[in-house]
Amino acid sequence: MNRLPTLQAAVTAAVVGLAASLSACAQAPDTQQDPDAEQTPPSQQAPTIQTEGTLIYLADNLDEEAGLGWCIDTVGRGQSDQLHAHSCKPTGGDVQFSFDADTGHIESVEYGGLCMAYSDPENVEVPFGLLDCVDDEPTQRFAYDSDTMEIKYGADPPQCVTVAETIDDAGPYQSRDLIMAACADLPASFKQWVIRA
Repeated sequence: MNRLPTLQAAVTAAVVGLAASLSACAQAPDTQQDPDAEQTPPSQQAPTIQTEGTLIYLADNLDEEAGLGWCIDTVGRGQSDQLHAHSCKPTGGDVQFSFDADTGHIESVEYGGLCMAYSDPENVEVPFGLLDCVDDEPTQRFAYDSDTMEIKYGADPPQCVTVAETIDDAGPYQSRDLIMAACADLPASFKQWVIRA
């Protein structure tokens, strides 16, 4: 009795099955995440950040029409003592801020030695200023929660840095008021920030 055809059929079937398994593995998406990748919650639309270097920006594009996202920025052109949120300019400059977890300072990269301060809380449109950095100044202390991606006010942690709903034109870009509000009352898209060193 010749078993060669049966053996050949079995080998052929095994090879075809192995090839199909390898093909399926090659097409399977890579589910491993890069631990250094910038976070964007899955329900949000991430901006296309063109600014290079140190930056603090909202994780959600939040209707920025060019898809540039929202950064902390000085009001007007050049140096200003007032802050708002602005389209993240590809050229960087006054939209670039850094965060120091030890001091709680959010410091301008462009204007070193000047820090974000919750200096005018009664001003509903422009409560944040850009002032000389002062250690242990309560209005300049913030905390970043990497789990929730919230920037909280050091003097009142249930309060978060956020942006207003209204979008204004700012030349070729857009702006929003940068404000403080109760973290619990804010949708995630308005309070989740990415801090890029």
